[in-house]
Amino acid sequence: MGLLQVYERWTSINLVVRIVAGLIIGSVLALTVPGIAPISLLGTLFVKALTAIAPILVFVLIASSLAGSGHGLGSKFEKVLILYIGSTLIASFVAVVMSYAFPLTVTLIDPDTSETVSGTWELISGIITGIFTNPVTAIMDANYLSILFWSAIVGFFIKSLRSETLKNIFQEGSQVVTMIIRTIIQFAPLGIMGLIYNTVSTNGLEIFAEYGALILLLVGCMLIVMFVTNPVIGGILMRRNPYPLLLRCLRDSAITAFFTRSSAANIPVNMSLCERLGLDKSFYSVSIPLGATINMNGAAITIAVMSLCAAFTLGMDVPVILAILMCFIATVAACGASGVSGGSLLLIPLACSMLNIGNDVAMQMVAIGFIIGVIQDSLETSLNSSADVYFTAVAEVADARKRREYLELNL
Repeated sequence: MGLLQVYERWTSINLVVRIVAGLIIGSVLALTVPGIAPISLLGTLFVKALTAIAPILVFVLIASSLAGSGHGLGSKFEKVLILYIGSTLIASFVAVVMSYAFPLTVTLIDPDTSETVSGTWELISGIITGIFTNPVTAIMDANYLSILFWSAIVGFFIKSLRSETLKNIFQEGSQVVTMIIRTIIQFAPLGIMGLIYNTVSTNGLEIFAEYGALILLLVGCMLIVMFVTNPVIGGILMRRNPYPLLLRCLRDSAITAFFTRSSAANIPVNMSLCERLGLDKSFYSVSIPLGATINMNGAAITIAVMSLCAAFTLGMDVPVILAILMCFIATVAACGASGVSGGSLLLIPLACSMLNIGNDVAMQMVAIGFIIGVIQDSLETSLNSSADVYFTAVAEVADARKRREYLELNL
């Protein structure tokens, strides 16, 4: 059997099943035959691969996203765009507040604390000066704030030039990097097996209590956004009870998204739901794919919680003003996380760089994210995808109300 056939057989097995198997096998091997270096090496190689590709991923995603953004889409589109980005920003604020209320730490492998700075002004001045790094050097050194800055500049000017050739180059480049990431993710079960093997060998099964607490914090933040903040936003704009619409979206969209773990794969489900709700097809045929790209409430939560967890683990005293700035970074990063398996996890280093946390620590948090991703990623996708339909309906109802029209949703 050739390597290609082996790879096809490997990828034909559900990724969640493979990850769970990797967790179990790694734990059992750690308890029975600890100290086998080649098994731990699998985890190291997985993290190294993610570390190598993540800076390029951030650059092409942000640049291609800005270069391909639309022009003059009308009042409904303006509303839904504000709803998508605004709710994502609010979700990151919720994550920050919950992280301060329930600060968590996790066990890391030889964390390097030499780069951390506690002074507020030192942190802010370091952020400002670090942004204006040579873009090539920024990618080589994984300086994510500088990468974000230069990718935004590049995307903005490509958009202003209206050059379809340049736009296509960056969009196709984004697809290539996405394909590379997806290939790496296919080997995540082996990497996770190595990571769990090394962690359990060193710390015992108690490590799973830390991961369980992290999952509870993430789930709690997502449920608050799902059932509190998003309904409040919708209720204010529609001036009606938002929960019948919300529950319909959760029933018909969130459940399928939970199992597919892909907002893109859930687009046909959402389009069908919009049709059943009686929404304007010319509107939702654009707003739903747009939402799958930039409506990332769950991703913003994951990025903020994991980044602050890294800071608390290093014993950093994160100033409130810096945490607020990180909310905006988490929002921007989340909007670029679409279309990539584990995309929100791969953008954690971008937020960590706001706190002057070294890339080695940030990538360890990414690895932990993949370990808990069986639950985290499923619920994150459910929140993101169901909110696409929810905010599309909210924008249309709010626009109709403003124009004194009556819109009765088919609930």
